[in-house]
Amino acid sequence: MTTSFDGPVFGDPVPPVFGDPVLPGFRPDPSVCRVGADYYLVTSSFEWFPGLPVFHSRDLVTWRRIGSALDRASQLDLDGCEPSRGLFAPTIRHYDGVFHLVCTLMDGPGHFVVTATDPAGPWSEPHWLDGDGFDPSLFFDDGPDDGDGDGDGDSGGDSDGRAWFTAARVVDEAAGHTEIWMREYLPRERRLTGPEHVLWSGSHPGARWSEAPHLYKIDGSYLLLTAEGGTDVDHSVVAARAARVTGPYEGAPGNPVLPPAKGPVTCTGHADLVQTPDGDWRAVLLGVRPGSALGRETFLSRITWEEGWPVFSPVVHSDLRRPLHDDFATLSADWSTLRTPPARFWTTGDGLRLQLRPDRLGERTTPSLLARPQEQPDCDVSTELHFTPAAPAEQAGLAVVLDDDTHLLFLRTTGGLSLRHGPELLAGVPVPPGPVRLGVRIRGFNHTFAHAAPDGAWQDLATIEATFLRPLFTSIQLGLYATSNGRPSTNQAHFTRFDITYPSRQETPGGP
Repeated sequence: MTTSFDGPVFGDPVPPVFGDPVLPGFRPDPSVCRVGADYYLVTSSFEWFPGLPVFHSRDLVTWRRIGSALDRASQLDLDGCEPSRGLFAPTIRHYDGVFHLVCTLMDGPGHFVVTATDPAGPWSEPHWLDGDGFDPSLFFDDGPDDGDGDGDGDSGGDSDGRAWFTAARVVDEAAGHTEIWMREYLPRERRLTGPEHVLWSGSHPGARWSEAPHLYKIDGSYLLLTAEGGTDVDHSVVAARAARVTGPYEGAPGNPVLPPAKGPVTCTGHADLVQTPDGDWRAVLLGVRPGSALGRETFLSRITWEEGWPVFSPVVHSDLRRPLHDDFATLSADWSTLRTPPARFWTTGDGLRLQLRPDRLGERTTPSLLARPQEQPDCDVSTELHFTPAAPAEQAGLAVVLDDDTHLLFLRTTGGLSLRHGPELLAGVPVPPGPVRLGVRIRGFNHTFAHAAPDGAWQDLATIEATFLRPLFTSIQLGLYATSNGRPSTNQAHFTRFDITYPSRQETPGGP
C-alpha cells in the first residue's frame, strides 16, 4: 500500500451541530471582546509557549492569529510545568483604550492580569492578583450598557464605573463543589480591593463544577453565565440574573440554558457572549468532536433572548480545510514549544534548523520541539529532513505529541528510521544516507507512518492504532523534533518544509 502526502485535497463539509469549529484543534476555553468592528479572542495554552494565543476577526467565523499575550521569558516561567497544567482559561476585555487579559497560572503564583493597547502586543509583564481558584474573568460595569455594545465604556451609562474580578474556586473537590466569588478590580492599579462576595454555587444543591464565570450588563440587569458539570460529556451552560452586581443571583427557570450536548459535537460549554455592531448577540464556546484526538475546540453560537434569558442556536458555516505549506522563511505565530525555552534553539530563512540538545520528550524541560495543533481528524503530514547523526544518541524527525509522556516519534537515527511510542520501539527500517521525507497519514486514531527519498515513492512502515492519544485538557500537536538524548552536541537537523493536506471524503478504506 502506498500513501500520498502531496497536494491539497478538499472534502465536503460535515453537517454541523454548532457549525464546524471556527478555531479547530487545540483551542479551548475561548473568551472574546469587540472593539468597533473588530473582534479579539484568546484561548487557554496550558504548558505550551508562547502562552495565550490572540486571534482577530471581523465576522466571528474567520480568525487570524495575531500574536500571544505571553511571549517573553520574563513574563512566563513554565519550567517543570506538568502536562495539562500551566495557563488555564483566560478572559479578554477592553476598557478605556486598554485591553485587560486575566488568567491563572496553575501550580504557580495564581491569578494575574496583563494589559496592552494593541492586542497584537506587546503585552505588559504580569500583575499578580490576590485570591485562589481558577477561570478568572473581568467585568467593567460601564461597558456593555453604553449603548453601542462594544464594551469600551465610552459613555458611562447609569452605572458607577467600577470594575469587578470573578473566579471559581473549589469548596469540596471530592464532590466537585465549587463557588463563584468576586472582588472589585482597580484597572489603573491592576489590583483587587475591597470585600469579597460569593455570587453563586451552582444551579441546584448537587451541582458539580460551577466554573467559567462571565458577567454582563444587559437591559439594566446583571447576567452571570457559568459552566457546569465538568468539561466532559456533562458540560453545560448555566445563567443567573441579579438587579445588583453583588447579587443575590437568581437562576434561569430553564437551567441549564445550554444542556449537555449529544451528537457530532459534545462537551459544549465555557461560553462567552459578545454583541455585534448590529445589536445581535453571539457566543463563543468550547466543544469536542468525539472519536478524534482534537480535544476541545472553539465553536460559535447565535444567541436569542426569551424573557431576558439567552437561548443558544446553531450557526452554520462551511468547513474550510486549508492545506498548509511552510518553508520556514520565518517562524509563524502558530508554532509553539513545550514550556518556556531558556534560549532560542532554532533558525529560519533557509528552512528550519533545530539545534540538537540534551533535552528530550518525556522530561519536564523544553526539548528542541516546534509543534502546531492538528486541526482535522483526518490529515496527511509530511516533512523533508536533511540530517546526519554523528552519534547513536542523535535523532531527529517528525513528532505527534499529546504531552511529554504520550507521543509518537518518527526519527532518523544512526541505524536508519525508527518509530517510537515514548521509549518503546514500534518499527524500524534502514535507509541510505542523505535527505529523507517523513510522513504520517492520520485517520482518527489510526496513524500510518511512511518514508520516501526526495523524489521517490512513499513506502509505508507501520500503522498504529493510537487510542492512547486521547486528550484531556490539551490535544494533539504535530511537530518537528531533534535531540542528543542527554549528551552534548553541536549538530543540527535541517527541515526544508512542513506540509499538511487533507484527504478526499471519497477515499477508499486503506488508501488515498
